[in-house]
Formats: sequence, structure tokens, C-alpha cells
Amino acid sequence: MEASATMGSDPKGDRTLSDAEQKTTHAAVPEEDMMRAGIYALLSRLLAKPMDDDTISFVRGLSGDDSDMGQAVNALASLAKRTTQVAAEDEFTVLFYGFGAGGELAPFGSQYLTGFVYEKPLADLRGDLDELGIARADGVTDPEDHIAFLCEVMHGLITGAFGEPASLAKQRAFFEKHMAPWAGRFFADMEKAKSAVLYMPVGAIGRLFMEVERDAFGFGD
Repeated sequence: MEASATMGSDPKGDRTLSDAEQKTTHAAVPEEDMMRAGIYALLSRLLAKPMDDDTISFVRGLSGDDSDMGQAVNALASLAKRTTQVAAEDEFTVLFYGFGAGGELAPFGSQYLTGFVYEKPLADLRGDLDELGIARADGVTDPEDHIAFLCEVMHGLITGAFGEPASLAKQRAFFEKHMAPWAGRFFADMEKAKSAVLYMPVGAIGRLFMEVERDAFGFGD
């Protein structure tokens, strides 16, 4: 299976997945897990590429509750209502690409953990993706340890986008190995990045959600 329409991957072989918001055909997925999948899908959609008109319109309609994460969602929606698509794209470019000198943030696990791209964390991830039957879609140039790709893989494992929904044990193993070592720090860094305005609450949502996932999977600090 190729993992992504946002990042651009497919389940190995026969079909390209729809976007990260696609509904699962497996009605047995518990509601709370579908809520987790929805947050992974949102993060993947926001971080795979600059927000287009459809995405920023979608974000403007989001609403949260009184929890810390809900308030971060409300802040994101409020900022999106005051941000043009061009401004959102410019902010994304400065954060992740820069103008010739690299961006303020590195969205790749290998680079984040080792300081270099295409290092051992990426090789380990590729081995695990191969075992799961997940591959990048044709035309995708970013390595698979991009945070958006990893969020989409978690979404697919939860919903059964790559076959049957993965057990919590499999979800935990993937999260522990490929996201827990760095994703929380990445989102915290995004939250306080100098260039982050619209993406500051995205960082907060990601940081808080990584904490929820760590607690739910039983990881210590």
C-alpha cells in the first residue's frame, strides 16, 4: 500500500489512498480511535504541504472544547480566518524550506535525531514500512520520516486504510520507535518558532496530542 495522498504514498501495489481524511470501511474501529485518527489526519494535512484554499477554508471552520487542545484548535481557526492563503504558504516556506538557507524547522526524523538526512532512523523506518506493506507513492521526493508521512501512517494503521485496522500493540510499536523519540520535541519547537504565527497553534496541537498518545501507550517522560 502506498501511504498518502497528502504526502503521496500507496499501499504497496494496487491502489492509491484518498486523502488523509478518508473514512475507514471498518465499522469496528472504536469512536475514540477514530478521533485519534482524525487528529493524525489533520496534522498530516497541515504539514505535508502549504495550505491551499480548501485546507485553509476547512481550518477556519474548526472548533474545539475547553481543553488545552481544544483551545489550540480554536486559536488555529481564529488565526486562519485572519490569514490569506498566500500568507499561510509564505509562512510554511519560511518554516520548512527557507529562502536558500534552509528552513527554521526540520520535519524529518533522521535529521532531527542525528543532524543528517538519510541516516539510520530512516533506514529502520523503511524496513518497518516494508514489513507493513506501505510505500511512498510515485512522485514523492521527501523521505518517509517526514512528520506528515508518519502521521498519515498512524492514521492508516488506526483506521485500516492499509488493510485491517492495526492492533493497539502494533500502533504502539510504530509510535514508540518512529515518533516518540522526536515528534513531541518537533511540535514544541514549532510552537515557539520565530516564524510561526498560523503554525504556532499547529505546534501546540501536535505537542499536546503527542503527550496524550504517550500517556495512552504507557510511556514515561
